[in-house]
Amino acid sequence: MSASRGRTLILVENLSVPFDRRVWQEARSLRSAGYGVTVVCPAGRTRDREQYEVIEGVEIHRYPLRAAEHGAVAYAREYGSALWRTAALVRRLSRTARFDVVHACNPPDVLILTAYPQRRNGAAMIFDHHDLVPELFVSRFGKTGLVQRGTFVAERMAFAAAHVVLSTNESYRRVAIERGRKRPEDVFVVRSAPDTSRFRPAPGAEGLRNGKKYLLAYLGVMGPQDGVDHALRALEALRARREDWRAVFLGSGDVLAEMKALSRALGLSDIVEFTGRVTDDDLIQTLSTADVCLAPDPMNPLNDVSTMNKIVEYMALARPIVSYDLKESRVSAGDAALYATPNDVQDFARCIDDLLDSPERRAEMGTSGRKRVEDELSWSHSEQSLLAGYERALELARSRKRRSRRDDPVVPGAVSN
Repeated sequence: MSASRGRTLILVENLSVPFDRRVWQEARSLRSAGYGVTVVCPAGRTRDREQYEVIEGVEIHRYPLRAAEHGAVAYAREYGSALWRTAALVRRLSRTARFDVVHACNPPDVLILTAYPQRRNGAAMIFDHHDLVPELFVSRFGKTGLVQRGTFVAERMAFAAAHVVLSTNESYRRVAIERGRKRPEDVFVVRSAPDTSRFRPAPGAEGLRNGKKYLLAYLGVMGPQDGVDHALRALEALRARREDWRAVFLGSGDVLAEMKALSRALGLSDIVEFTGRVTDDDLIQTLSTADVCLAPDPMNPLNDVSTMNKIVEYMALARPIVSYDLKESRVSAGDAALYATPNDVQDFARCIDDLLDSPERRAEMGTSGRKRVEDELSWSHSEQSLLAGYERALELARSRKRRSRRDDPVVPGAVSN
């Protein structure tokens, strides 16, 4: 594999690759820019199961991992196993390859430390900041204390270990600068965004409506903080207003079984379908058919400042959106969304109802969203920032190496050439 600009080692624990769309886009962009790219990640449950494969010139090494389903103890067990397996793979790979860059994606924040010896060997270290883990902990488990304080310590360690931070939005960039004490010139915003050449509206499939006039759709991971329960309760309220729709929930996660049970308890099983994870082609066709797409992420310390991938993907497919009025959701969606009062399921239902009765407005919102993605939010813009971050990280690593050489003590008796 040619690596004219050096070799990078990407570490990710949260999802398998290439299923993790952000990490896969980064890997492909780096490969196209001339980097040799190696990824270490967990194997998926139903896809990405091979221990080793090469896709589009990217080497992928996977390890088995049992994902946590509930509770802080289960997550500690998952992360402990992932850290041990990642460190072992990094050591093995380092015996036969020299890496110029280590690119670690959180969570967990301390994943970057599994390759810290590479920094001592001169590698540039990049922390790809996907989630605010301290806020994520509170949003998931609703408690503070010693464990949460530990998440702040882990976050500080990750920031300190990295030459450069890649932030998913300006709010995360501010955290890196203020809480992480990084210099502004060392923090780059790399938004998660779809490739508009591949992620584009497709012909709809009328059969997905199952005889109903309208289709509603949700896309994304289903965790405690993602608001699927809000969406279902809003749909219960919507059904009291009208029954000319059905809804499809695309994706999986640790609360999927609970959400299916809640759907049954709310009497929605006949008009709400949970598909689990689907192929990109099926995803694009379903969302392209949808009349309204749902972003029910509730207001909390994490969601208010996080960029929701689902929102930008809805926009890329020219779909109108109903979202709670969150800071970064509004930054992303602009006029492509109708914003409900945060955490008010009745108002969320009202917004859906209003959009279903407004075909012209839905069309305008969809067109606005697609244009915004093409002009400002597409991956081509993020790619430029990614590559600039890499150049900065390599510059800092080279500078540190030069300083180390200058500061080396003169060995008595050494011969100078």
